[in-house]
Amino acid sequence: MTSFRETGGGLATHVRLPEGAGPFPAVLVRTPYDRTRHLAEARGWARRGFAAVVQDVRGRFSSPGEWRPYENEAADGAATGRWIRRQRWSDGRYVAVGASYAAHCALVLALEAHKEARPDAVIAAVPALGAAETAREPSGVERLLARAGWWAAHGDRRDSDEGALAKALAADPGLLTHLPLTGLPERLGRSLPSWAGLWRHGERGRLVARAAYADVPLLAVGGHHDHFTEDTVALWRTWGGPSARLLLGPWGHGLAAEPGPDAGPAHRVVLGELYARWARRALTRGLTPGHHGASALGGGDLWLPAGAEGEPRAQRLRLLRGSRFTADPERPVRSDDLTVPTTGFPDRCLLATPPLPRPLDAVGPVRIRLRATADTPSADWAVRLVALTPDGIAERLAVGVLRREEPADDEFTVELGRLTRRLRAGTRLRLEIAGHHFPAHARNPHTGADPVTADRLLSSRREVDPTSVTLTLHVLRSRPHSIEPAKEILR
Repeated sequence: MTSFRETGGGLATHVRLPEGAGPFPAVLVRTPYDRTRHLAEARGWARRGFAAVVQDVRGRFSSPGEWRPYENEAADGAATGRWIRRQRWSDGRYVAVGASYAAHCALVLALEAHKEARPDAVIAAVPALGAAETAREPSGVERLLARAGWWAAHGDRRDSDEGALAKALAADPGLLTHLPLTGLPERLGRSLPSWAGLWRHGERGRLVARAAYADVPLLAVGGHHDHFTEDTVALWRTWGGPSARLLLGPWGHGLAAEPGPDAGPAHRVVLGELYARWARRALTRGLTPGHHGASALGGGDLWLPAGAEGEPRAQRLRLLRGSRFTADPERPVRSDDLTVPTTGFPDRCLLATPPLPRPLDAVGPVRIRLRATADTPSADWAVRLVALTPDGIAERLAVGVLRREEPADDEFTVELGRLTRRLRAGTRLRLEIAGHHFPAHARNPHTGADPVTADRLLSSRREVDPTSVTLTLHVLRSRPHSIEPAKEILR
């Protein structure tokens, strides 16, 4: 049975009930992306015995009010949770479920609502933990392309236009190069009053800190190619509830529907079925305590226990060119292009390893240590690790961006996130050290001004000591045995 109704908070809500008399456990999905797009998901939950409740968040699509991202979700979610528990079809238990922004809605409900309104379990997929986490890297560098795309599509409007930024870029390919970046709404041709305020959010880590005090089970799901991977892992590691499970596949933000180039047949997971089985066990307290899960080994077509990590191993590098280079924000190194110039004055420092003599399973954090200088008051150090396969294909492996103000002549470390990847024998690793990674990240203007409000750009001369550059991977000592991800999630 399906019904459309309003909760006590007046928000537009669809309810899909299973066959039978009930009462039923429920799942709650609160979304800014139009609840009607989740009706197939709701039918899937109902077939598996759950009452599915799907709701437009305040100010979006059919729900009244003003849309203010990340501001009202705990209170509105709590009102909906209490409403669910009052319904005749409800057995009093419910699971908060969501992906991306909807995962944020589920998490704040579990971590910030009063106890009587909290869900009994949480499924958080590719979670957007908050405005500050989505807008910037931990180092403070602005995630320009992803945020511009999201705000153009969804910001300060009741409906969505998923292709808004793509259409604007087709009409004006230099759209994101115009200064200041706060003027983007005018160039898009519509009002976006919240755009400038997005960049003033500086409080990172609030939800992860609260996760230590969680009191319900968690299933965290992410992709190795998703820009929220580190947040997903941090949430799982910190979670203080009775059990926490992690599933990380070789996927992008769309999870199994968006497989990466390193995905294999073993990485095809039917997430809906797994979610329902986990939710049933979570609600019946059938999960063993502790932190468990599975992480796909990309390129290896197998799964490892979540948290598995190799031993640190430094990789030998040879300078190709560019120990001295110019980081020119008028001609930045692009994030969407893996080709490198071989003529003219260098725009990056290039180093490479010899071909790998045997396959290598890189499992764990990737980082570089280097000594380098810049002649400007502020400098970003964008480091990209690329695999050059034996058949001539360049594949992006990892990226890290560090901002240094008034940089001194000393050594520093750039973190490139985690890698869970089998690299074939004969593969060479190319390391690029640049001053920009645009348009994925905003350009540092090098003047010391805020990159979001700056209206002037300055070139930055860089010098890297190639003998100081150390690339460290975490490498498994022996070939791993594959585990069954469902067993780890449901144990």
